[in-house]
Amino acid sequence: MIIKEKISAEELKRLFDNSFGTMLKIVVDIEKEILSAGGEYHIDCSEELVEKEDSNQKNLWGANLHSDGRIDFNSLINIKPLENNRSMEIQDPVIRQKVEKIIIKLLCK
Repeated sequence: MIIKEKISAEELKRLFDNSFGTMLKIVVDIEKEILSAGGEYHIDCSEELVEKEDSNQKNLWGANLHSDGRIDFNSLINIKPLENNRSMEIQDPVIRQKVEKIIIKLLCK
């Protein structure tokens, strides 16, 4: 599901319920400040953004939102040697902060 504006708590609960229950896979487009959430894999969310929003892969970063509000920044799609990220974890603090800010803005209270 592509999200461009803040969703309600009920919509967020539905996303969790339709996903893993306690964790939601998310891919954020840090340039367009939108995200896709609820895919079985991060790559599903990434492909949705590329296909439907014409997002550029270099701007897409994966994270997970846990039902307790915690965000982690681990995803296979984050392995981007050309962007100087050689880990599943987002290593650049600026990118990490952008991802977190967009998730909070669109999904959190």
